[in-house]
Amino acid sequence: MANLLKIFTKDSFVLALVSIILGLLLGAVVMLIGGYDPIVAYSALFSRVYGDSYNFGEAIREMTPLILTGLAFAFAARAGLFNIGGEGQFLVGMTAASIVGIKLHGLPAIIHAPLAVIAGAVFGGLWAAIAGYLKAKRGVNEVITCIMMNWIGLYLANLVINQFALLEGENRSVDIQPSASISIEWLSQMMGNARVHWGTVIALLAAVFFYIFMWKTKQGYELRAVGFNQDASRYAGMNVNRNIVKAMFISGVFAGLAGAFEVLGVFHYQSVMAGSPGTGFDGIAVALIGMNNPFGVLLGSVLFGTLTYGSAGMSFSADVPPEIIRVVIGSIIFFIAAQGIVRWVVKPLYSKRKKEKVL
Repeated sequence: MANLLKIFTKDSFVLALVSIILGLLLGAVVMLIGGYDPIVAYSALFSRVYGDSYNFGEAIREMTPLILTGLAFAFAARAGLFNIGGEGQFLVGMTAASIVGIKLHGLPAIIHAPLAVIAGAVFGGLWAAIAGYLKAKRGVNEVITCIMMNWIGLYLANLVINQFALLEGENRSVDIQPSASISIEWLSQMMGNARVHWGTVIALLAAVFFYIFMWKTKQGYELRAVGFNQDASRYAGMNVNRNIVKAMFISGVFAGLAGAFEVLGVFHYQSVMAGSPGTGFDGIAVALIGMNNPFGVLLGSVLFGTLTYGSAGMSFSADVPPEIIRVVIGSIIFFIAAQGIVRWVVKPLYSKRKKEKVL
């Protein structure tokens, strides 16, 4: 428990918090320049999210895939890998879950729904493992591979839906079987028919798994060691190539789960998409805000989901363009990346604290 609490007392948490505040302030400045009232805008934003049970439930639904795609990027980053392929892994996981949810008939829900979720997780992991294998065996940079595989994943997902599950006359698949749904009906009714589902619970458990696996197991230690220094890890007797593939597979499992939950718990069908939905890329932003820490990712997804979902309320109630929220999010990421600026801002506070201790 003491180690867990350290996550929230480290210098990185202070830097992230200051970065968020600076990002919000910069967004307020942009609003003032555009002739908008930032106080009214931010009030409308948070009122949209937390003003009633329906919107609160929908905001949680918005945060759920961000948690998982954020964990996907953060897990790979802890192993020294830059998994920018969460988008493709998200789509492949979604497609696998869709096919299992549509094509299998006559199964009880207690078997069908978990089977569809597992299919999404496994196929997302295997899709990421391809990039890991090419990195480990052929030395191919995972960034390049992942970017290419994002496009392949998009077109492969569309091809599979077109060929095997297309609803006649529509640009989407047929609905999944009711037995494959992971919606929480009783909670949804309590929250005004908000699209809440069991995926949120699993996403929270995934963050706990991330922490325990990465910091409390031998395999997690090896992954972090490989991320710090591959040569030293190899000299210590670790199988570097196997750990690279393993890290990418687990990373892809997180992203694949995000895609599976979207189709099984939210939409219950899969569209033929002209472009990527962007959830995997948003997960990178969430992971950066959370400093690649599993519990930081949870907080980052709450912030990102609140800002993203609440931007519609800001637009309707305060007439502020929702694009300004992207300025805020971009500013937060900028300040997190440019930690020298943030350290310069907080340095007087640390200096004052040290003086008080001396006195």
